[in-house]
Amino acid sequence: MQRSTCADLPPIVVGAGPAGVRAAATLLAHGLRPVVVDEAPRSGGQVYRQPPPGLERSAQELYGSQAGRARAVHACFASIQAQIDYRPDTLLWNAQPDGLDLLHQPTQTLSCLPWREIIVASGATDRVLPLPGWTLPGVYTLGGAQVALKSQGCAIGSAVVFAGTGPLLYLVASQYSRAGAQVVAVLDTAPRAARWRAIPGMLSQPAIAAQGLQLIARLRAQRVPVHRGVQLLHIEGDARQQRAQAIVWRDHAGRAQRSACNAVGLGHALRPETQLADLLGCAFSFSPVQRCHVPTIDAMRRSSVPGVYLAGDGAAVLGADAAECSGELAAWALLADRGLPVDATRIARLQRQLARAQRFRQAMEQAFPLPAAQWAQHCPGELVICRCEHITAAQVHAAITEGGAQELNRLKALCRVGMGRCQGRMCAAAAAELLAHTLGMPVQQVGRLRAQAPIKPVPLGAALASQKSEGNAP
Repeated sequence: MQRSTCADLPPIVVGAGPAGVRAAATLLAHGLRPVVVDEAPRSGGQVYRQPPPGLERSAQELYGSQAGRARAVHACFASIQAQIDYRPDTLLWNAQPDGLDLLHQPTQTLSCLPWREIIVASGATDRVLPLPGWTLPGVYTLGGAQVALKSQGCAIGSAVVFAGTGPLLYLVASQYSRAGAQVVAVLDTAPRAARWRAIPGMLSQPAIAAQGLQLIARLRAQRVPVHRGVQLLHIEGDARQQRAQAIVWRDHAGRAQRSACNAVGLGHALRPETQLADLLGCAFSFSPVQRCHVPTIDAMRRSSVPGVYLAGDGAAVLGADAAECSGELAAWALLADRGLPVDATRIARLQRQLARAQRFRQAMEQAFPLPAAQWAQHCPGELVICRCEHITAAQVHAAITEGGAQELNRLKALCRVGMGRCQGRMCAAAAAELLAHTLGMPVQQVGRLRAQAPIKPVPLGAALASQKSEGNAP
């Protein structure tokens, strides 16, 4: 992969969440003025997302037990913002050897940013195993439900069920309950006994484990029913209003249950957002802990491509505190590769912290296992897998059994799963699980969807305006 070798280009940091903020602050403290490109209008990332000006809520209301860390990250970025080249509201939609293609969203302006080194802190995305009714209005991912609460101070419904598994399930439910929303129930697909098996690994991060227990205790104190070991069956919708009306599920004893609601927050943990790393040419390998293919990185967060560093949840979902550590480590690696002095003691400490976070993440995988096999086994043919292209499980199955698809990109070519505007972010995980189950092979053997530009949709008007400004219009 050929890249610009111009020595005076500033380092690029993509993302202004915990990893990106710490990376930028470290680079600035050692004499480099980074360019920080962030899709959001304000720093903080998803975990420490800030509401727009004029919608003021306290840090305690927004972030709960994470309020202290959120304030620290926001304060850190505020202290460096005037000294860096900060580009908010800017989507990095394509990466090329000689430049990064950007869209400034408020002005719909396209530009190209040359690069020498880039720290990608792209964060994580929701993982969803679909169920019938998941395309109804009122059904959101857990991340989407959290964005609504943090960004606009509103709930996704007046009676909400949160369903799926993973720590985020309890965090978002607790945030909604604390904000005064009615949380009808928390439905966790993880077996009830799984938590006990994960206790030894959880002790590697006792403070974080304690926070998780506090979330569950707070939900119970607020009389929110928490059910573990459930099987999610389908979401009912009102035929006239076309909105979620209830979720039907089986409890751990196999008894059918129905929870009336008008909104559902759905998610099965998080997975790294890796499309930009793919476009940059990074090598990937399968991670059993993340249950997906992730970019290959060394202990300093260097990727396989010289000058490309991967930090935060975009490389491995380890949590906000670990994201900060990895952001700083990536910055130290960049400094070292430029021949600048580094702090070996500090680096060793950060690596120890990340090792503990990795052990804790493995424990979380034990505590909140993905119900992939059960989901694929009971997946009905009419279930929509890819909502962008409206591809059903039956169409996926036909592409496998009749079309001979044995790899995810071949499946995409045959039935268009993953070809929509989300580029597979919402459907790739489910499609991979269904492909693996149908073929009777481990999910790591079916491959991963190759990233395509644009990573996210770019308005045609912006592209046409850019062509005209460059004198290339027909």
